[in-house]
Amino acid sequence: MISYYLKLGLLSLKRNPMLSALMILAIGLGVGACMTVITVNYLMSADPIPHKSEQLFYVQLDSWDPHATRDERNLPPDQLTWTDATNLMAAGKAKRQSAMASSGAVVEPQGAEAKPFNASIRLAYTDFFPMFDVPFLYGSPWSAEDDRNERQVVVLSKAMNDKIFGGINSVGESLRIAGTLFTVVGVLDSWQPVPRFYDLTTGAFNTTEDLFMPLSLKMPLELDSSGNVNCWKEPEQPGFKGFLLSECVNFQMWVELDNEQAKADYLAFLDNYANAQKELGRFPRPLNNRLSDVMTWLEIEEVVADDARIMLWLSFMFLAVCLLNTIALLLAKFSAKAPEIGLRRAIGASRRDIFVQHLLEAGSIGILGGVLGLGLALLGLQGIGALYGEFAENLTSLDVPLVLLALALALLASILAGLYPTWRACQVNPSQQLKSQ
Repeated sequence: MISYYLKLGLLSLKRNPMLSALMILAIGLGVGACMTVITVNYLMSADPIPHKSEQLFYVQLDSWDPHATRDERNLPPDQLTWTDATNLMAAGKAKRQSAMASSGAVVEPQGAEAKPFNASIRLAYTDFFPMFDVPFLYGSPWSAEDDRNERQVVVLSKAMNDKIFGGINSVGESLRIAGTLFTVVGVLDSWQPVPRFYDLTTGAFNTTEDLFMPLSLKMPLELDSSGNVNCWKEPEQPGFKGFLLSECVNFQMWVELDNEQAKADYLAFLDNYANAQKELGRFPRPLNNRLSDVMTWLEIEEVVADDARIMLWLSFMFLAVCLLNTIALLLAKFSAKAPEIGLRRAIGASRRDIFVQHLLEAGSIGILGGVLGLGLALLGLQGIGALYGEFAENLTSLDVPLVLLALALALLASILAGLYPTWRACQVNPSQQLKSQ
């Protein structure tokens, strides 16, 4: 009987093509708007490393101005000084740990026709790669000894390896960066965490850097500082070294801790470190050190902005308006079918039969509206990508769960919209309809 009712529903849609098209369009517009905003919010708030996000912690130390006012959250600075980053790395108290920073330099490819270009750089320690499960296409990370000895080694992103070396295994090749000759030790496979949680200060949805090299090279090579740099007092020494040794914050640090006890031990270590720095005349504020796991850090940094949440609620309100229009159109459609419904009741169809038939008809409208909504959602996401460019390129794709969600949302919306018109259709009095004929 279900297949028969579906056949009747499709025939009914063909009988009133304009009315059917309006209902499908209403459902499609509502679902399309909702899925566009849901997709962006879903990708913005997704766990970028779900299998170990509860073991990765972002480190914050309160080394800031004692006279600065704070908001109600009383958060310490979102980055570290060079002094603190290097001291914590030297202590080696975590299972894995990496201080890091953003930089950039000119790359000079080999070959007479190759032109120099600017490339983005992630300065880090070797633990960066296993801690964040970074995949390698060729080679491997540099070693801890390379970190200690300030060796001029580099890991290339897949895109950079394709650009410079044509995608071949370039491990062992030489590359001039910032006027210095580097040796390629590894090439990454495709890797783009969304959000890019390891450094939210330079953009949660920016692309992965072109090059990766030891952070210990920053001082000897005087590599530029990129991203946010905040200072609360002037450097005490001039020049590049004076800036690094100042109270300016420009460095991030992540640690991997296996359990709550390891987290408590590391937090105690941070408090002891801060107290030791107080004795040296630093850290004038009360103890306020933090360890935040990945999802907590995304929440603190407000990766999903309030504007995005408001847009999500507005999209659901728009879907509700579309449903009200669909209800009105279904009422008109089912009211016009009153003689047919009366005849079916007179020859033995029960109210349950009428209810199931017309609810399936509403569901078929929902499925067609869902397919249309998917197309409109894809157009909406492409529009967002065109409007915001590279910033939004990681937020404008529909995966299988989102496609299924769109169809389920359309089906649910159409069934909800069809409940009242279907109930009204079941109330048709067959004797009155037959008399009127």
